[in-house]
Amino acid sequence: MAFVQEPLPFDPGALEPYGMSAKTLEFHYGKHHKAYVDNLNKLTQDTELADKSLEDVIRITYGDAAKVGIFNNAAQVWNHTFFWNSLKPGGGGAPTGDVAARINSAFGSYDEFKSQFKNAAATQFGSGWAWLVLEAGTLK
Repeated sequence: MAFVQEPLPFDPGALEPYGMSAKTLEFHYGKHHKAYVDNLNKLTQDTELADKSLEDVIRITYGDAAKVGIFNNAAQVWNHTFFWNSLKPGGGGAPTGDVAARINSAFGSYDEFKSQFKNAAATQFGSGWAWLVLEAGTLK
């Protein structure tokens, strides 16, 4: 089973009014994301990992120095797929309801969350990925 690049959940030009052009999407989706999928397939071809789910490959290879290339490509496939599915035309803005309350509780304010989130992404070596996660009942 080869790993596949999931299609974008929106038209490539749909985010243009919000700062992400079709050209930017083509570069990141059509080149970067595709390269991670292609590399992952090459690295796992004819191995026991070829028939595993993407999430299983990430779990199995995490922390294994001999499989760092597989882990890095698998993680980037996951990150990109998650990212594309987090976007939608007309989306965005400040959270409301329970998410807003949890952010305020964990970070003090939405503005403080944005500041810490931007810093986490900007200081993440190489990738720039940052995710808001719920760990042991607390947002981090």
